Amino acid sequence: MAKKEAYVAYVGTYTNGGSHGIHIYDVDVEKGELFLRRVVPLKNSTFLTLSRNGKILYSLADEGVEAFEIQPDGEILPINMVDMDGMRGHQMTHDRTGKYLFVGGYHDGKISMIETLPDGTLGDQLDGVYHKGEGSVGERSWMPHICCVRMTPDNKFLCAADSALNRVSIYRINPNTEKLQQVDNLRMGREVGPRVLHFSEDGRFAYLLCEISCCVRLYAYSIGEDGYPHFDYIEEYSTLSENHDVYDAAVSMNLSYDGNYLICSTAGDNSVTIFKVDKASGKLSRILALPIAGRFPKATCLFPDQKHLAVLNNASNTITTFAVDYEKGTIVMNARPQTIHNPNCMIFNKIEKAPEVFRNVSDEEAEKEAAAIMEIRKKKRSISLKQRY
Repeated sequence: MAKKEAYVAYVGTYTNGGSHGIHIYDVDVEKGELFLRRVVPLKNSTFLTLSRNGKILYSLADEGVEAFEIQPDGEILPINMVDMDGMRGHQMTHDRTGKYLFVGGYHDGKISMIETLPDGTLGDQLDGVYHKGEGSVGERSWMPHICCVRMTPDNKFLCAADSALNRVSIYRINPNTEKLQQVDNLRMGREVGPRVLHFSEDGRFAYLLCEISCCVRLYAYSIGEDGYPHFDYIEEYSTLSENHDVYDAAVSMNLSYDGNYLICSTAGDNSVTIFKVDKASGKLSRILALPIAGRFPKATCLFPDQKHLAVLNNASNTITTFAVDYEKGTIVMNARPQTIHNPNCMIFNKIEKAPEVFRNVSDEEAEKEAAAIMEIRKKKRSISLKQRY
């Protein structure tokens, strides 16, 4: 009998109230269930991403970006951290070679370009570019907000979606100076709020989630004869369910592992919408738009079997999990909600060595342990500073 594949899930959280870092869960893929193992202390782990080889976990934090080495059993050990010389980041991505890590800043409108060394450790910040201008939405008009950075499939251009400026700014990397050079803007109408960008498996189509207008915009992507990127608008699709209200905001979007489905979540509406992807045309057809039994679904994440879905409910401090039936167009909650303070992002990762028994500690117990470690680190840092000065 073939050995079952083992997975862990890493969940990043805001450090508000009772949350203190990265939560590590053991995963029962067949049942679609999560079992909390421990919390690794880190201030405001607001976004996570894996290295190209899957051996390093990178996390945003108050101090910058921290790299962790992933152990065979899924535990993570800190390697190093790099300061971005700015405010805490919002989202990050690699280029296709894994040489560069890009961070988009929501609070300061900055794109940071960081060198990634062959062993996975973080090198220097090579460049930092600030968006400038005023948005069209009253409460956001005072500064840019970069929500997403994403390399194009050909690895030639970096796209930065700015929800306040209502545009996606496009950059290329100068190979001689290793600096970002802006080449174009993909502009859209007022009060659209571009938030998340993904490309289709074959790289021919781009899907842009728009926060304010609560829709997914479909574009055909290509490089023109002039050598510049072209985004040709095709059509758009609403993320809203039938019970939506005026305070909705589309917040997350992911493609399934096989590229057959596109999953979105909408706050206010507090729903998840799943579309079927026609790979030939890139067009979407809605399968379902249903409530997720939580408030402010900050992120969604399919389990590795694609038959189960985890939803991170930032405002209600829970993770809800569902069995997904694509044919019937339903999601059914399959376990009690996991308590977790301010969950923000989630990644599943295959591991080599599964524990014999899932630890399944309570969130309160794991957070208490993490808080104690964080306090010890704070005292050591204070002593070190006193000795230095």
